[in-house]
Amino acid sequence: MTTPPPPGCGSIDADYYLLCDTEKAWGIVLESLAAAGILITIFLICSLFFLICKVQDNSKRHMISVYFFFLLGTLGVFGLTFAFIIKLNDRTRPTRFFLFGVIFALCFSCLLTHACNLSKLVRGRKPFSWRVLLLFIVSFALVQVVISIEYLVTMFVNQREKFLNMSREDTNKDFVMLLIYVLFLMALTFLISTSTFCGSYKSWKRHGAHIFVTVLFSIAIWVVWITMLIKGNTVLDKEIWDDPVVAIALVSNGWIFLIMYIVPEICFLTAPLKLEDYPPENDFCQPKFIKQAAGVDNRAYTQDEIVQGMPWFMISIQFSNIKTSVLPFQAIEPQNDFSIPRPKARTSPYHDYTGGKSPM
Repeated sequence: MTTPPPPGCGSIDADYYLLCDTEKAWGIVLESLAAAGILITIFLICSLFFLICKVQDNSKRHMISVYFFFLLGTLGVFGLTFAFIIKLNDRTRPTRFFLFGVIFALCFSCLLTHACNLSKLVRGRKPFSWRVLLLFIVSFALVQVVISIEYLVTMFVNQREKFLNMSREDTNKDFVMLLIYVLFLMALTFLISTSTFCGSYKSWKRHGAHIFVTVLFSIAIWVVWITMLIKGNTVLDKEIWDDPVVAIALVSNGWIFLIMYIVPEICFLTAPLKLEDYPPENDFCQPKFIKQAAGVDNRAYTQDEIVQGMPWFMISIQFSNIKTSVLPFQAIEPQNDFSIPRPKARTSPYHDYTGGKSPM
């Protein structure tokens, strides 16, 4: 006989009962929180594109790509929660093993990249370009992608039946073992975020504090859920708590990412540019003296500079030498006469006929 569905659920598969079971309300609560986180994350992604044209600081504009990938990772964290509310089966098992580590590796890679960039800004150094920041994110996250793919390919090719029918203890151990690199990223991000507090430019330390608090809370969440998954649930004889513990950790960590890091960062994204956030121009920014390739210096300006730096008795000697070398005056020729000549009176054409007398 088939068991009737729990209250709140219709004719659906038994693996999906926790999504709608009103008696076990933890599934409905977690999926509601995850759905709310997904909506807010999508809204923040849209607002990030809207604020691009309003960013005045180039260093913050370069961080927009980091924020975008971090929001994508946060979106994946909330979405992965549903894979742990649904019961473990042949479809959710590979999804859990692959996506959990990859998504968190992407998030902590973004935090680590931002911390590395801040460690230069607080010390007055030139920050990384957006291309270098993207290269860091891809490089850090790609390691976990390779680890997860290698594990799944090995298990599916050589030990498929063992992997799909693995015991609870072996499943939890392999699941945690796959996350060793993510734990390394978390610890490294925490250490580098502490180094952002040592610098002369205090305004950038606020961003380092966002990363520090976010990673600190994340470490606390991870220590709790790993302890409960490996030992705590077994000691308490609550093996059914395995999926709820991981689902709660996912939702909690996702909201920590939003509240502690990305929302404050977006709020300060459009802050006006402050010159005190950067050091004065270094030597490589100053204009250089160009060597003269051709032409003759103006000796008049050079003579004035020499005179200004000489004592009074040297100036008198200099002017006495100038007097002796002055050329004698020369007579200036008179200018030509450029006056307009007066018109002469014309002779009468009848002068020859009248004998010089005017006609009567």
